[in-house]
Amino acid sequence: MPPHVIGIDIGTQSTKALVLDGQGRIIASHHQGYRVDTPQPRWAEQWPDVWWQAVVACIKGCLASQDVEPASIQALCISSLYGGSGIPVDEAMEPLHPCLIWMDRRAEPQVNWVRQHVDLARLEAVTGNGVDSYYGFTKMMWLKQERPDIWARTRYLVPPNNYMAWRLTGELAVDHSSAGNIGGVYDLISRCWSEEMTTALGLDTDKLPPRLVDSGDAVGSLDATMAEMLGLPEGIAVVAGGVDAAMATLAGGATAPGHHVAMIGTSMCWGMINQQPTPGSGLISFPHVLNGERDIYTFGGALTAGASVAWYLDTFFADRNDHGDIYAELEALAAALPPGANRLLFQPYLMGERSPVWDARASAAFIGLDFTHRREHMYRAVLEGVAFALRHNMQAGASTQVELDPRLIVVGGVTQSDLWMQIIADITGHPVYTYRENVEAALGAGLLAARHQGLLSLDDGELHGTLIERAIPNPDTQATYDALFQCYCDLYPALQPLMHRLDSIELPGEVT
Repeated sequence: MPPHVIGIDIGTQSTKALVLDGQGRIIASHHQGYRVDTPQPRWAEQWPDVWWQAVVACIKGCLASQDVEPASIQALCISSLYGGSGIPVDEAMEPLHPCLIWMDRRAEPQVNWVRQHVDLARLEAVTGNGVDSYYGFTKMMWLKQERPDIWARTRYLVPPNNYMAWRLTGELAVDHSSAGNIGGVYDLISRCWSEEMTTALGLDTDKLPPRLVDSGDAVGSLDATMAEMLGLPEGIAVVAGGVDAAMATLAGGATAPGHHVAMIGTSMCWGMINQQPTPGSGLISFPHVLNGERDIYTFGGALTAGASVAWYLDTFFADRNDHGDIYAELEALAAALPPGANRLLFQPYLMGERSPVWDARASAAFIGLDFTHRREHMYRAVLEGVAFALRHNMQAGASTQVELDPRLIVVGGVTQSDLWMQIIADITGHPVYTYRENVEAALGAGLLAARHQGLLSLDDGELHGTLIERAIPNPDTQATYDALFQCYCDLYPALQPLMHRLDSIELPGEVT
């Protein structure tokens, strides 16, 4: 019986599981969707039971495939969304409060406190990261200050994938990638919790699970009760896994310093592999999910990428339900335009922005509008705006002093657009490659599970998919885009004071 493994990715809006064979090929898959709870503006939270039910359904859905023999499964590994605060659990490991996920921006008061009371240079030197309400440590501070009853009963704060591993094995551990992404409380040099910074932030070190493991290590073995319930063999390895952005980057072939991948779907993450912290870069750093004792995954991201296009269509084509046809129409019209959309720029800060500006109060804008602009100009400007945000993060990554691979590998839903691939190549100056196969975080998790079992080696740069060259930079357009990119970079500091003034105005009937 040939061996198989399972890779699971718990995402923001759905969970997906894949069954891989010993060569990393996908044999079966299943997914289940759900929603994010947003009880107030800038809040985003989820109860872990929603994720657990989806994990169970996805595993059972994969095992129902006629191509999968349950007895052949040797291991499983779990990737997950960045869980922000982690799940507050009590002594019995029962969740006490929804997890404040990566999208949640409620901790701005805590961010302001840190900026006023903590040595930020020391924070960055220890953790390799800065301060923003994106980071989990600020959300932990919010829980302590705003939900003291919950905080008092909290035994541990557990990232989503690590909580699922506990449910499967009864063993609690946090992988280094998830720990490092919390920021603030993790020492990136020593690869351990930082008691110094945890104390400086007024947090409780004993609420951080003491056992830290590499993403490719087994947390434990699947226990008998879970095995019977899921239909899996008892005792198979449950591999720790890690943060989805790094997992997708691994699936895209990022295994050595200089490798870099842009994951562009609803949001955008560009990540690269290096071996040194990059304080002051404005990017996020934590141990990579592969060779995490040595390699660092450094990434930056835009909160709205594909979401910007969806917003544009929902806003300007609300009377039409045929989004597929609209895309096709706009792609053809926009492709016929010269680069720059007739000097129209789009700043894609529809939900505030992450790196490298780090401003929850930033807002989006079209700049340069005049009577000549039509719907296709605006559409192209949106595509170019997201590509400028990608270049902005790649420019910040230049401070790592690691030479980037000439190829820019792009994965995610945007790869369906030939126009967007060409725009990205022209704006970044890198030839763009995509995969014929669907490369995603669940695949990265499956590859780590296969590596744990000795079925695959990921250290030699072997790709588990078919790379296709999609676009090469056009020298005739690069000078235009270079000039527009400088304008794009100057937009945020010029508009930021006005953005904040607008945000502070209270409107009649508004709930704050």
